[in-house]
Amino acid sequence: MSLPTLVSGAAMTALTLWGMIGCAGVVQGIEVDLSSTQSIKDGAATLAYDMMSFYKGNQSGGIIGVLPGPPPNPPDGYYWWESGAMWGAMIDYWHYTGDESYNDVVSTGIQAQVGENLDLMPRNWSQSMGNDDQGFWGLTAMSAAETNFTNPPSGSPGWLALAQAVFNSQSRRTDGECGGGLRWQVFPYLIGYDYKNSIANGCFFNIAARLARYTDNSTYYDHAVQTWDWITSVGFIDKDYNVFDGGHIGHNCTDINRVQFSYNIAIWLLGAANMYNYTNGSSIWEDRVNLLLNSTFNTFFPNDIAYEVACEPKLTCSIDMFSFKSYVMRWLAATSMVAPFTRDRIMPKLRKSAQAAAAQCTGGATGRTCGLSWSSGVYDGTVGVGQQMAAMSALFVNILPLQEVPPPLTNNTGGTSVGNPDAGARSVTDLRMLLPPSEQDKAGAAVITAVWVAASVVLFGWMSVGES
Repeated sequence: MSLPTLVSGAAMTALTLWGMIGCAGVVQGIEVDLSSTQSIKDGAATLAYDMMSFYKGNQSGGIIGVLPGPPPNPPDGYYWWESGAMWGAMIDYWHYTGDESYNDVVSTGIQAQVGENLDLMPRNWSQSMGNDDQGFWGLTAMSAAETNFTNPPSGSPGWLALAQAVFNSQSRRTDGECGGGLRWQVFPYLIGYDYKNSIANGCFFNIAARLARYTDNSTYYDHAVQTWDWITSVGFIDKDYNVFDGGHIGHNCTDINRVQFSYNIAIWLLGAANMYNYTNGSSIWEDRVNLLLNSTFNTFFPNDIAYEVACEPKLTCSIDMFSFKSYVMRWLAATSMVAPFTRDRIMPKLRKSAQAAAAQCTGGATGRTCGLSWSSGVYDGTVGVGQQMAAMSALFVNILPLQEVPPPLTNNTGGTSVGNPDAGARSVTDLRMLLPPSEQDKAGAAVITAVWVAASVVLFGWMSVGES
């Protein structure tokens, strides 16, 4: 995953709708009554339609399963990982709303990106492949298994098998540098291969925890515990349960970049909640869930509304960052289902965030384009898949207190996805197993990952390094 070029912070003047948020939960912009299941479904359907209009994979010249991109072709394009994340959001959209309109497109899109080795790591994307990129597609496969999303046709790997393939391939990539953990990038020629971070390891932890719960196999649990122990020992999660971005192998991961992103902590929170569930309410995991939840709310929910603290103040967000709130909304809702003791704390934040998100969706020619700046009450002028996905997610998770939404399934509670414990056996883990990249490939990979480095220096240099 890349964190590409920073965007201008110029905000667009628009009608302030903040005062229109009423005590009854009726919001303007995208008009939604949060006490009405049908109203929420209608609002989410509108935002889903607008988000899917960015997808061109089913049109001539498009790539099935993939959004236009990556940058700079076109400059406002998207990286491969976000396509996988979008399909995960659409699976949840179907699960909460019951709207099957997009299911065939979603299923076809995921299967088109399974890859030659059936491990969600297509060779076409090897020049920019991060463990987190593969991980996000694995998270989507895991969600498909947990919701009984329509199974792939006979002869194709099941959703569970795809999640297992990601787990198996990544479990072989951990190494002894910095005492353990996954590197950010998969291949040595990629800038960022010398960096270990919270999102790559968080994806692995999250998938392992959910596989443990789904399959009732303690091997996955053991890997999740090992990953938790490592991330806390290296200091990427500190004693106050702040989740920092990562550190470089050359510094033994002690040069911790202390920037905080909402999706980093949310992915660890949902993983910990699944560990709590798998252990039948372990007090250790209950404490960890509570502490992660405290940190999430303290850092990312000022005034009880989701806020991307690293980039939202001046709208210096990258294309990637505009999508982070989508994962926070959905993973908080999922946390409340597998760790029900959190629900009374989580739902008020989701409700107020939905009110604010819908109120600022007033932009564009349609008058309903969404931005990032929910708490401002004003459309901020930004446009993209991430903004639409985040607002859509904020709406549909608020169906949870109004009607029964089945919690994530397991093999023992009705899950039907076909697994394969040996999936990913052919996955590429060594650069020597690939054809040597061309000079053009190398240059392209360098551009994609180097932009993240430049962006980090500009955006996060003032908050980056903590000596140990």
